[in-house]
Amino acid sequence: MAHALGHDEKTLAKVGAVGGQALIGALDPRIRIALACLFGIVTVALTTIPALVAALAVALGLLSVSRLPPGRTLKRMALMDGFILVMLVLLPFSVPGDAIFTLWGFPASWQGLWRAIEIGLTANAAILALMVLVGSMEPVMMGHALHKMRCPEMLVHLLMFTIRYIEVLREEYLRLRAAMKVRGFRPGTNWHTYRSFGYLVGMMLVRAMERSERILDAMKCRGFSGRILLMQEFALTRRDHIFAGAICVLCIGLLALDFAWR
Repeated sequence: MAHALGHDEKTLAKVGAVGGQALIGALDPRIRIALACLFGIVTVALTTIPALVAALAVALGLLSVSRLPPGRTLKRMALMDGFILVMLVLLPFSVPGDAIFTLWGFPASWQGLWRAIEIGLTANAAILALMVLVGSMEPVMMGHALHKMRCPEMLVHLLMFTIRYIEVLREEYLRLRAAMKVRGFRPGTNWHTYRSFGYLVGMMLVRAMERSERILDAMKCRGFSGRILLMQEFALTRRDHIFAGAICVLCIGLLALDFAWR
């Protein structure tokens, strides 16, 4: 299932599982998922800038001990920041408060600026910790860990099939686009372009349905009965307990720091 990831994601997962074997990669996958959820909840609950800065420092510390490539990881973080950049820019103009300056008749408030900074720090700290603890995990291993954590089996199936076949659908899309280019299609702002893209979406849906039927028949021929067959057993070690305890202590420290600065 790992080949469903892109080249950068596969490299990142491999580095996290092998290069980071000294700490993050050697942890029990269930512990990694649970700690990522715990850290995310605690980070979202923080409301003061010093506590959020400390949470981001903790996430950067996890990145440093995971042996993931910092440049590639931070580049992916920057791509995530691009989605919320517009919201962060507009937030000072949408939250009432003490004006910093006025742009085209719209005042920007200090309260909105601080709120934007809080959201940016929260998002970066939570996502970076999630990428380090869970993003470097093989999809099959993550599915097995979720199944062991008593997650609904149908949701686990949905997750694993989505990761596996989203790349298959992408390759199908690229083949259809290549066929359109060979036939001389050049996109523009006209009804022919809109109609052609409509046909492309419709053909993608048809191909997806046909592919799903073939996959279902192949799975039935291989004896698939709707149950997940685990290829390995997970066992908690002393290292897992120590790491989990350290993260819990850090989370308590973040909450205490946040309470002290309120």
